Amino acid sequence: MTCTGCENTIKNGLKQMDGVAEVEASHTNSKVTIKVVKDKVKREEIAKQIETIGYTVEE
Repeated sequence: MTCTGCENTIKNGLKQMDGVAEVEASHTNSKVTIKVVKDKVKREEIAKQIETIGYTVEE
């Protein structure tokens, strides 16, 4: 992520997922914080969605 536009792209892409309750993204920290409904969505599914949007997931 390099700008607020990137933040919004990730937020909007993840909010569409069933089980994602809240998303915060920071391009200055290169971090995304996600609150999910327990047992509704897996970490792997979230990572795949981020990559589908066009970003790389780093652990």
